[in-house]
Amino acid sequence: MLVALALPAGPLAAQRTLRVCADPNNLPFSSRRLDGFENRIAVVVARELGARVAYVWWPQRRGFLRSTLDAGRCDVVIGTSAELDAVLATRPYYRSTYVFVTRADARPVRSFGDSSLRARRIGVHFTGAGGNPPPAEALARHGLAENLVGFSIYGDYREPHPPARLIDAVTSGEVDVAVAWGPLAGYFAQPGRARTALRLVPVPATDESPGLPMTFAIAMGVRRGDTALRDELQRALDRRAPEIRAILERFGVPLVDDPPRGATR
Repeated sequence: MLVALALPAGPLAAQRTLRVCADPNNLPFSSRRLDGFENRIAVVVARELGARVAYVWWPQRRGFLRSTLDAGRCDVVIGTSAELDAVLATRPYYRSTYVFVTRADARPVRSFGDSSLRARRIGVHFTGAGGNPPPAEALARHGLAENLVGFSIYGDYREPHPPARLIDAVTSGEVDVAVAWGPLAGYFAQPGRARTALRLVPVPATDESPGLPMTFAIAMGVRRGDTALRDELQRALDRRAPEIRAILERFGVPLVDDPPRGATR
């Protein structure tokens, strides 16, 4: 489904449009109501470019890039892995991590080697299409496959923000602990959103292993070959970095050190 929604973003908005590929039901990242942090960051960057934002909405599932960016329907994905070869990426503008999520009144979990995990139900996301998120593989390597309770990363798309079902399972007691991507957990664990107080503990760097990273650098992605737009976005990200960081912090995104400042690919 493709629906364009324009948003004024500066005095030159009528002269230029930044077409953003986004999921309409994927908080805290993006939503049709424009209340995700990627929606806010898109406005900041567009204003720096003297442009307005227009959205092309598409569920961020298999075929997302093929149906949006690669098809020429839009020009930029606001949040993508900086290492994704399918796009031409800016330098990372933030880095985050997977986290352990427990109720605040429960014993915290601090590593995959925590002995208490053997007696606990552990919620994790699954894609159902192979290549599941690293925590699922890491827990299996620790002999905890039978303790896993799987939640689809896609969920029931008829419901609001389907991936949050994993965090809800911790608050309800359906699982004892979850291992979730930090931006998702940080947002839905905030007071006023979670039904009970939650504790988030970043997966330690010592739990990473070859082929199973737990921290990821996030960048903006454009079509391969669109170096001019990539460079424009990079300059905007550099100039508005403090404002963008403030948005991430306001949404509860766990930030891991500073993004590397290497040369743009």
